[in-house]
Amino acid sequence: MKSKICEILDIEFPLLAFSHCKDVVAQVSKAGGMGVLGAVGMTPEILEQELNWIDQNVDGKPYGLDLLVPNNFVGKEGSVDPKDLAEMIPQEYRDFRADVLDKYEIESDGLREQTQDYSNWGANMKEDGATEMLQIGFDHGVKLYANALGVPPKWMLDLCKKNNVPVAALVGKKEHAVKQVEAGVDILVVSGTEGGGHCGSVSTMVLVPEVHRAIQPIKDVPILAAGGICTGEQMAGAMAMGASGAWCASVFLTTSEAETSEVVKEKMLHASSDQTVRSRSRTGKHSRQLKSDWTDAWESPDAPDPLPMPLQTMVSEPALAKIDKASDVGHEGAKKLATYWVGQGIGLVNEKLTAGQTVQKFKEEFIDAYERLNSFME
Repeated sequence: MKSKICEILDIEFPLLAFSHCKDVVAQVSKAGGMGVLGAVGMTPEILEQELNWIDQNVDGKPYGLDLLVPNNFVGKEGSVDPKDLAEMIPQEYRDFRADVLDKYEIESDGLREQTQDYSNWGANMKEDGATEMLQIGFDHGVKLYANALGVPPKWMLDLCKKNNVPVAALVGKKEHAVKQVEAGVDILVVSGTEGGGHCGSVSTMVLVPEVHRAIQPIKDVPILAAGGICTGEQMAGAMAMGASGAWCASVFLTTSEAETSEVVKEKMLHASSDQTVRSRSRTGKHSRQLKSDWTDAWESPDAPDPLPMPLQTMVSEPALAKIDKASDVGHEGAKKLATYWVGQGIGLVNEKLTAGQTVQKFKEEFIDAYERLNSFME
């Protein structure tokens, strides 16, 4: 396709798939798009293993890496030991998560105790940790870096430029997009509130053309539309509004390769577009998730106010790991609590495909939409 995204990334079809699953990343790249591995929760050792596997299974096709280097989070300034982070979490939060699991008769052993689980999120967000992760990617020939939650720091942009790797930045507001362009990012991922994971409050339908118009006086940086896009028709519509391609995640969560549990996949396949919730309860920043009894618990009047990032992650993830493990073996209470990040577009996904088949379906739907638009000009 004649798209700036295809030119920059050397891909056939301007569809990028964000995934925490190496299998999805490899299959999407092999199908002509680009898989982007979410690595913020990984240790350097695990990232090395994941990229080794992708290199062996991607048939030489390009792929990307997504890190999370936010402007503000607890422990950004100075050195904060994992033990210190753990001590910042009030006992009330540990008790609340344990109480929720106890209510549904799920083993809550250890959840009331002070632990350092998931504290590596904080390490990867700081310059030293993020630089180590970036270097691993450079060593493996990663072709794109994506960053969320703020303008990538200058050292990150400079390092990627030195290694000839373009940088994509996720934005949820017009003003943020302008700052990203002024900072020198190569690609904007313009994500509407419909999207899964971290998101703002403006819809994709409004945000994409708004950002496209706002950046023209500065620089025509290519846009990847994101947020609720689960079909080729939506991708075509976004490109008609100024995007050069699409960035998707939710549509790949139900694929056979995805890391999501079978319980969550089934819940997603049967979910409607209004069965998601935008909440701070998982990471401390607003992110859209599949509505469940777990998300309802955090919205209740007796729930504590979510902590800043990464403290809330240290609260939620250990409990959710227990929920996932129990739901996998058929625990009914755990099935009710089970959740995952997902966007409103999940209401458009009702069949289980492979990641490669999903890319092919996007291509076919895109062509149908393109021909439909052309028919209006006859």
